[in-house]
Amino acid sequence: MTAVLVAAGAFLMTLIGGWVAQRTGDRRHLVLGFAAGLMLGVVAFDLLPEALHQAPEEVHGVPQALLMFAAGFLTIHIIERAVAIHRGHEEEYAEHSHGQRRASGHAHGHAHGGSPHDVAPHNGSQRGVNGHQGVGLTAALALVGHSVMDGFAIGAAFQAGTTVGTVVAIAVVAHDFADGFNTYTITRLYGNNKRRALALLAADALAPVTGAAITLLFTISEHLLGLYLGFFAGFLLYLATSDILPEAHSPHPSRTTLLCTLGGVGFMWLVIGFAS
Repeated sequence: MTAVLVAAGAFLMTLIGGWVAQRTGDRRHLVLGFAAGLMLGVVAFDLLPEALHQAPEEVHGVPQALLMFAAGFLTIHIIERAVAIHRGHEEEYAEHSHGQRRASGHAHGHAHGGSPHDVAPHNGSQRGVNGHQGVGLTAALALVGHSVMDGFAIGAAFQAGTTVGTVVAIAVVAHDFADGFNTYTITRLYGNNKRRALALLAADALAPVTGAAITLLFTISEHLLGLYLGFFAGFLLYLATSDILPEAHSPHPSRTTLLCTLGGVGFMWLVIGFAS
C-alpha cells in the first residue's frame, strides 16, 4: 500500500509537468529544447543503465537491453517513414488529380463561360495531418506505458525493501514531471487538439498509480522490465533527436534553445544523482 501512496505523488508531479507545458505561449521553442534535454537525460542516466542492469544477458556479443534499444529506435523510425511515404503519395496523387481537374475546368470554362478555378478542393493534405497526429498519439501512449512501468518499479522496489523503495520513488516522482511535460508537448507537437492532449496527460498521471497497484498482486520479472526499458529508451531517443530538437531549432536562433537542452540534461543528471 505504501507503493500506491508514493505513486500518488507521481500522479501530482505528472499533472504539474503537463500544466507547465500548457502555459509556455510564444516560448514554445525553449520548452521543446528543454523537453528534449529531459528526454536525453532520462535515456542516458536512467532508462539505459536500468535496462542493462535488469537484462544484461548477451545475444551474439550484445546485451539484450541494447538490442531492444535499437529495436525501439528503428520501430518509431519505420512508423514515421511509413507515414511520410503515405503522405507523399497522397500529395502527389492530389496534385496530379487537382491538375487534371484544373485542365478539365479550364476547358469547361471555355465551353460554358465558367471560371477555370471553379473546382472542389482536395483533402489529401488533411489525411497527411491525421497521419502525423497518429504518430503523436503513439508516442504519448508509449509514455503512458512507461509511466505504468514507473509504477511497477516503485512497487517492485518496495517489495525488495523500504530503503530501495524510497530511492526509486524519489527518482520516479522527480522525473514524472518530465513525463507529464513530454506527454502534453509531444501530443500537441503532432497537431492533436488540447482536449486530446489533456486526456493523455490524465492517463499518464493515473498510470503510475495503476502500475503500483498491480504489483500488489504479483512479483514482476526483472528481465522483462529491462527489455521494455531498453525498447522505450530507443523510442524516446528517436523522438528527442529526430523530431523535437529540429522542431525547437527551426523557427528561432539556436543558442538559447541549446542552453535549454543542456539545462534539461543537467536537471535530469542532478535529479537522478540525488536519488541514487
